[in-house]
Amino acid sequence: MESAPKVAVAPVAAVGWLDDAVRAGGGEVVGLDEATALVWAHPMDGASLGSVLAEHADIEWVQLPWAGVEPFAEVFDRDHRWTCAKGVYADPVAEHALAMLLAGFRDVARYARSRGWGAQVGRNLYDSRIVIVGGGGITEALLALLAPFRCDVTVVRRHAHHLEGAARVVTVDRLDEVLPGADAVVLALSATPETHHLIGAHQLDLMERHAWLVNVARGTHVDTDALVTALEAEQIGGAALDVTDPEPLPERHPLWSEPRRLITPHTANTPEMARPLLARRITENVRRYAAGEPLLGPVDPDLGY
Repeated sequence: MESAPKVAVAPVAAVGWLDDAVRAGGGEVVGLDEATALVWAHPMDGASLGSVLAEHADIEWVQLPWAGVEPFAEVFDRDHRWTCAKGVYADPVAEHALAMLLAGFRDVARYARSRGWGAQVGRNLYDSRIVIVGGGGITEALLALLAPFRCDVTVVRRHAHHLEGAARVVTVDRLDEVLPGADAVVLALSATPETHHLIGAHQLDLMERHAWLVNVARGTHVDTDALVTALEAEQIGGAALDVTDPEPLPERHPLWSEPRRLITPHTANTPEMARPLLARRITENVRRYAAGEPLLGPVDPDLGY
């Protein structure tokens, strides 16, 4: 493109740091009527986005704010180029998953709630067997973090392509095969209709009695009722959840009274962490858009991520 690309920021105009990110990439921040590109700042409002695109036919590229794009599934089409923050938040989310693994293995949550000196329990993360479900940026970052712990890691993903740091990579249809023997199962995958309740009563029954379930992806990957039952029956060692279904988890939900659980309120990536990371992605994509180069974080409308 010869001139600066015209980029709108919506649904709230004049979001200072987003505007600055667009300008840093060489773009001109304009109103929707002039724009050929759109940075959509609302993480959930797919309906409004659909209306904006219907009313402004010149928009050809849409940048979404988060890696998870399920709220926009009904809006995706082949008439626009779609990008999201895929891979942007991999490092902080992987760091949170590692913290949850260590806290679970060392029984930190129970000790933190204790009012007296208790029995000594705990397991080493070193030389443990870990299953990670998902093969994207979070998994790649987590594999690097796990390397010093000499973990034997199995990655479960759509395609069995090799990932650096994984002892083996298997396809999703082999999930039930790799759950027995694992010391922990980490969920780091996208939410699609196929991944709804990927971990249910049967999968929890296959896990070891000492194994921890760690979910830093989406709450809908886990059948919550089945998880409550498994924890009450001590079928698994515990569950560390940054996401839940429903979310937020109601105050009187039985998971809150479960001693073998650790829950954080979707804080693996906080707004304070996210803003500089997303700003860099927007800046780079605006630069690439202006130069006619491939954009980072493309969304496949058919796959939904």
